[in-house]
Amino acid sequence: MMAPIVGSFDRVELMQYNYPLQSICVLRDLNLIASDVATVMIRMHTDLDLYDSMMSRETNFRFSDLSSVWRNSRPWRYFQRLFQPGDDATIPKIEKERPILHLVTHSMLGRCAGLFEALGDRLRIIEVVRHPLYMIKQWYGWIHRAGVDARTFHIWIDHHGHAVPDFAHGWEDLFLKSNRMDRTIYAIDADTRLAHCAYTKLSGAQKRQVLIVPFETFVTKPDPYLRELEALLGTGMTSATSRMMKKQNVPRKMYADGADLKIYRKYGWEPPDRASSEVQEFQKRRDFAAAEASPDAMRVLDRMCEQYEVTYLRA
Repeated sequence: MMAPIVGSFDRVELMQYNYPLQSICVLRDLNLIASDVATVMIRMHTDLDLYDSMMSRETNFRFSDLSSVWRNSRPWRYFQRLFQPGDDATIPKIEKERPILHLVTHSMLGRCAGLFEALGDRLRIIEVVRHPLYMIKQWYGWIHRAGVDARTFHIWIDHHGHAVPDFAHGWEDLFLKSNRMDRTIYAIDADTRLAHCAYTKLSGAQKRQVLIVPFETFVTKPDPYLRELEALLGTGMTSATSRMMKKQNVPRKMYADGADLKIYRKYGWEPPDRASSEVQEFQKRRDFAAAEASPDAMRVLDRMCEQYEVTYLRA
């Protein structure tokens, strides 16, 4: 939801997924590669991403993908670049146009130390946080694939012959013995704590390079955050921004009233009941978790919900 809106801002490039970058940051944090090696690799990958993007090289034209040019607010740019001079002409073009590389990552605030080391004050992080109950179905729809599905391109830990995801480092045994719902809850908790710990370690200047955006507030009252995004990125909205926000149904009356896409439904999204309230929508999601979760996991979930609501919904 956020990436297409940010991608409509002036000078911001098409969103890209960079899995090698994520893997480098994880390996660095697990002390499996040296920090200086991670720095070199991060700089190389980000430079190459921007260089290739300016020539529409390695650009996604697959129609159904969220990262496709067809989902971008200005797709014509990438078709034009296919026929424009590249290679030697690319660096002067970057220097003139000052494009903003736009990478969409997963759970990277918790692994951001290597990014700050490599990119310094050029880095900007937009961290969208969301109520735990609204993440349950998505994580639940994915986590059963962890360690067994060849399409889960993540760093895995070999724990006594079992493949365990990197975010379960330090609680591998609990991950392996938990059922699917408990794994979901513990994983969201671990991811949240990792992000919080990493953020608290940042300097004051580094924290000013991070914008934390509560999903619920943004989708109902986006204007203050749009202004903050402009300030953070040093650029502005365009005429395409309002069109992209309309496409994402922002602002909206209910939190779950998003775009009806096949990929969203695959991971548990469904339109909200127009006759119900937000409280009832939250309860439906808690009931979904409680049907399978252990009492211990439900206590963790309830604690996360309370902390989130105090921090972001009652401020």
